[in-house]
Amino acid sequence: MSTTDVLPFVLAAARRGWHVFPLAYGTKRPDRRFRDWERHATNEADRIRAFWGRGRFNYGIATGPSRLVVVDLDTPKPGSEPPPEWQRPGITEGADVFAALAEEHQAELPLDTFSVRTRRGGLHLYYARPEGSAYRNTTGKLGWLIDTRARGGYVVGPGSHVADEDGAGTYAVENPAPVGPLPDWIARRLPALEPVRITSGQVNAMLANHPHAAGYAAAALRGEVDRVLATRRGHRNHTLNAAAFALGQLVGGGLLPKHLAEDALTAAGRQAGLGANESEATVRSGIQAGLREPRGGAA
Repeated sequence: MSTTDVLPFVLAAARRGWHVFPLAYGTKRPDRRFRDWERHATNEADRIRAFWGRGRFNYGIATGPSRLVVVDLDTPKPGSEPPPEWQRPGITEGADVFAALAEEHQAELPLDTFSVRTRRGGLHLYYARPEGSAYRNTTGKLGWLIDTRARGGYVVGPGSHVADEDGAGTYAVENPAPVGPLPDWIARRLPALEPVRITSGQVNAMLANHPHAAGYAAAALRGEVDRVLATRRGHRNHTLNAAAFALGQLVGGGLLPKHLAEDALTAAGRQAGLGANESEATVRSGIQAGLREPRGGAA
């Protein structure tokens, strides 16, 4: 598969509003030039063409920025057996477990949503994250051979070709339908991320986990968070957008991790009195604008 083969799939994902980034061709791993995949993930067509113009890539869809929860129904590897609780008649793979869970919750099997058939015969079911919520990735939380990808995760996009010790194949769109809402019975079983209340001390603690953030950028992050928290009613959205733009420039300059700026500013916006959706949208828009005008430090 050539660059021109996969590019239409990447652009189609971006048109749905999903944030994409390059994976090394033939693998499910971020390309070595794009290790900080959350920072590089984008839905801007010009940036996508520039990325894929550099070489031959697969692509990943960053589920957090794309406001997705993807349920991954896997198939068992040779020789694997279900755990005792799933040793039931008719249970041979993740799709069977998923159907059994829907039946237990007296719910219809939620298949009327965008879905992708994986190269090993599994299925990715794409759902829209509920407004004002956030979820962690899970492995086996819902049941045997069922994983989920949400905040901090990604899935291999359709059109990508993967070949490794588990086999070779291409991810293909199974159902091109619009993305459906995450069913309540699934949401109740997933671990939710609690809203973060943010202070300068907490920003310092967050930065302690990112020693590579430049000193200038760290000071800017603290300053922008404080500015948002101190803003008067009626000016909060504008101030949050300006803060996101300023930090987006530093993210673009490689001085600050994108997810750190997003987390801190979104929490600050919510604490200042903005709604969860407004905070997330404003921060995302501001950072994307800043990425287009990167800067590397103080003049």
